[in-house]
Amino acid sequence: MADVLPYKPRTGEIPTDPGVYRFRDSDGRVLYVGKAKNLRQRLSNYFAPLRTLHERTRRMVTTAASVEWTVVATDVDSLQLEYMWIKEFDPPFNVRYKDDKSYPFMAITLADEAPRVIVTRNRRIPGAKYFGPYPKVWAVHDTIELMVRAFPIRTCSDASYRKAMQTGRPCFPGQIGRCGGPCSMTCTIEEHRAMVDDFIAFMEGGDERFTRELTKRMREASAAMDYEAAAKYRDKLASIDAVLGKSALVLAADEDADLFGIAEDELSAAVQHFVIRGGRVRGVRATAIDKEIDIAGPELVDQVLQRAYGESGDIPRRILVPSLPDDAAELEQWLREKRGRKVEIAVAQRGQRAELMRTATLNATQALIRHKTKRTSDYVARTQALTDLQEALGMAEAPLRIECFDISHLSGTNVVASMVVFEDGLPRKDQYRSFNITETTDDTDSMYQVLMRRLAHIDSEGSPVVERAERDETPDPTAEVGDPSTGAGNGSKRPRFAYRPQLLIVDGGQPQVAAAARALHDSGVTGIALCGIAKRLEEIWLPGDDFPVILPRTSEALYLVQRLRDEAHRFAITHQRRRRRRDITTVLSEVPGLGDARIKALLKHFGSVAKLRAADAEQIQEVPGIGPSLARTIQARLSKGAVEKP
Repeated sequence: MADVLPYKPRTGEIPTDPGVYRFRDSDGRVLYVGKAKNLRQRLSNYFAPLRTLHERTRRMVTTAASVEWTVVATDVDSLQLEYMWIKEFDPPFNVRYKDDKSYPFMAITLADEAPRVIVTRNRRIPGAKYFGPYPKVWAVHDTIELMVRAFPIRTCSDASYRKAMQTGRPCFPGQIGRCGGPCSMTCTIEEHRAMVDDFIAFMEGGDERFTRELTKRMREASAAMDYEAAAKYRDKLASIDAVLGKSALVLAADEDADLFGIAEDELSAAVQHFVIRGGRVRGVRATAIDKEIDIAGPELVDQVLQRAYGESGDIPRRILVPSLPDDAAELEQWLREKRGRKVEIAVAQRGQRAELMRTATLNATQALIRHKTKRTSDYVARTQALTDLQEALGMAEAPLRIECFDISHLSGTNVVASMVVFEDGLPRKDQYRSFNITETTDDTDSMYQVLMRRLAHIDSEGSPVVERAERDETPDPTAEVGDPSTGAGNGSKRPRFAYRPQLLIVDGGQPQVAAAARALHDSGVTGIALCGIAKRLEEIWLPGDDFPVILPRTSEALYLVQRLRDEAHRFAITHQRRRRRRDITTVLSEVPGLGDARIKALLKHFGSVAKLRAADAEQIQEVPGIGPSLARTIQARLSKGAVEKP
């Protein structure tokens, strides 16, 4: 592969002005669109020596056959042009959004003579005012049912409305008290329009004003002994309280903001968009993103905001993000021009905003996990993943049984390893194993030891073996004892631990793969494929290869390998934490006066072994049941144990 791309322009040809650039392939298809404050500086990064580029960036520039650019007057213009071109060309190497189209909205049809409230997924109703999105359809219906009790606006269909206005007879929903429009013959068009305005004002955050006003009217009616009117105001207040109870106050009562929580890895990201109006979360939108080249942090935030507000007219006063994009000032100006008023982009750093950001990020993290694993629940996707993996690794058959290994330690101590097993693309937790490693020099030596111990249990066909020949090789504690598939407890002569895998995967790059290959050679086991996955770039490394295998981001095989790696890492961390907890429990049990209950209270109070070791006697004394003398003894014993431990 040539180190210089044939279409690389001369440096002097590239202007230093702001602009937007496009990479095209040999057929003229746009592969990637980007913007830059300085085109020459940005494009020079893509034309650096290929060996220095991110693997996926290298894949993009080597796929491309040409690059072109357009100079613009300002940075804001480049932002707008980039957004337009991404929408127009849908480049495969730009981030791909997978919005959940199932989110329902509440809409008020303001273009109608008598506006009505409906539940819809159509965001293109002319003149409509939208609220949401809501997580479920029933959540919208519940909100509408409560709202129309306080603000009785029209809910009937257009056909029912026209018929009622022509005949002078109330519409059917109006006859049963479910519609409060002019078609119910209870108010005029002007009075109904005023109720619609109140409905919208309340949904936009004017809840305190309506609560005070209805409370005042109720008291006045009660003082005038108009108890029937007072009861109506009381019922409206109850409906308003019920609506407010469904959305807790998360920020100041007068604050309108959008908050974006983002969780990402090298290939994917998940975004949780919280719509906050009047200090309350009025809607939540989840978005999954597929990434092809190295885009992360502030640059990803930039793309998310462009996507969120490119065609949206609902832009709040404040936008809260996990990190500020480099062109935050230009984004603010762009949004200010769209909104017509000032817009602030800020990082949620402390207080209620930071707490809400943590909640949104946690939701995004869980959504990212679901996005990455949902494919494996589909049989067709699993079959495709195994076939793709077979082709990518050059295997003679699909790897129906895959074992993945990971090493975990704490600053070189408590070194453990994990082995997870997937069969037919699904995890077999009853066959997971963990290994303790007493002496090792580094991660590659640990990997070699673990593979040698594992491969020693792959017997010749039909030979009986002991399932756990070593005391520290333990299965996943979540597995059911005596599961027939394990071969344990049912008299089977061939336990599952001895089954030969078609593929071994190690967590790591070239060094770890080389160590695993050496273990395969030294053990004399043949016919098993081997690869490693490097977490930083999600590269697949094969033994003896100088360059990794790059699987497409949409590859089912890549999702499967990622899940194997993540599961092996999770299982290794879980085992190591159990060991550390057991170690500290053993040390504490040697302290006179400490029983199981007090040890449990200590660990629960401090939350982690590290915090307990770092605590002084006064902090330890805060735990119920621990006196000053016992606290000093515990602190001294833990300090001594930390010094003695290698």
